[in-house]
Formats: sequence, structure tokens, C-alpha cells
Amino acid sequence: MARIPMTSGFTLIPEGTYVFRVYGATYDEEFGKIEVKLVNAAGMTHTERFSIKDKNDELNEKALNAFSYFAKTVMGDYTLEDIDPSELIDHFICAEVVHTKLPSNKDPNKMVTFANFGDKSPAEYFDTEPVARALTLGKEGATAPATPKATAAPTPSPTPAAQPAKGLDLDALLNGL
Repeated sequence: MARIPMTSGFTLIPEGTYVFRVYGATYDEEFGKIEVKLVNAAGMTHTERFSIKDKNDELNEKALNAFSYFAKTVMGDYTLEDIDPSELIDHFICAEVVHTKLPSNKDPNKMVTFANFGDKSPAEYFDTEPVARALTLGKEGATAPATPKATAAPTPSPTPAAQPAKGLDLDALLNGL
């Protein structure tokens, strides 16, 4: 009988402290929106969003302060004066995940749970053995020359161990395409 691969839908990262790798970062200059995509060692993803412009197209000082602290912590350099968000990619941050429950915008009678970052500190690498997804996410067409060399050795070993537990690894099968 054929094995059908299971997908993992949205799962809220449980509260706790994790090390995350930044695998994507975008900045929409027109609207002042910064989006930073992160993955933990277990392969669970999280997105941090910062709106550094308000509705009047003026600088949102609180959001800029939050992003500045976040970026300096990711880079491990609190003397930075400016940064291109893409420079955050492949750097690590240790962050406490805290759940916040708020009424839904769509139905005020329902509560929605958000995963937010609490305390943050610099990190050099994952603190537990990462799954292949944690190392490869965001690198499908990477052009950074130093990154593949740094992660080439750890990437192959977790992949075979992870395949039987989750069925087919489509990323590994389609990697050459």
C-alpha cells in the first residue's frame, strides 16, 4: 500500500525559550513594513512584523525602537547605526516565546492566541540538534557564498533520519529543479 505524506498545518510555537535562525527579511519602504521570518531547531516558523511608519506616513518611534533592539540583538552588535534587513538572514537570536490572548477582530466573543517574543539575547547557533528544515529553509535559491559552506556538513545527516518519520521529503526530491 502507498504511503501518503502528512503535512503539518499551522501550529503555534509553545511558550518557552528557543534559538531561532533568520531565514527571510523584507522591507516595504512605501508602507514602512518590515517582516522577519525565523525558524527554530525543530523547524517551527515564526514571523516578526514591525510597522515603522504610522497612518500619517510619519516615523513610528516605538516600532523603530523595537526593530532596532531586535536587529542589534540578532547581529550581536549593539553599536549598529543602520542595517539592511536582508543582513539579518542566517543570523541567530535566542528569544522567549510568550502567548498573548486577545479578542478576535472578526468575532469579539472569540479569543485568539498570538505568539510574541519576550526576552531576547544574541545566539551563535541552535542550542539543540536542528532538523534539516531549520538549516535549509529560505535557501532554495540562496546566493550568499559563505552560508552553504557553513551548513553543508550538518545538512545531510538530519535529512535521512527525518524522512521515515514524515514520509516523503519533497524539498530533498525537488532540490535539483
